[in-house]
Amino acid sequence: METIYLLVETEVGHLEDVQRRVRAVPNVVEVEVVTGPFDLIVKVQAEHINTALDIVMTKIRRVPGIKGTETLVTMGSG
Repeated sequence: METIYLLVETEVGHLEDVQRRVRAVPNVVEVEVVTGPFDLIVKVQAEHINTALDIVMTKIRRVPGIKGTETLVTMGSG
């Protein structure tokens, strides 16, 4: 199983709606509200890395109210 963490910055006033919509995306296993330069941390898991990245690009990043994202690909645990 491959894991990606996505840091999400939302437009002002859109946090709750973005959070709700992102939670509904297949393969999203966690969505947490955080403080700092980003508003959400999203955990995406899929069988293959290309599938996980496709979910980020075609589903999550197109959610209305998302201002910007940063994708972190895990390298496995030691």
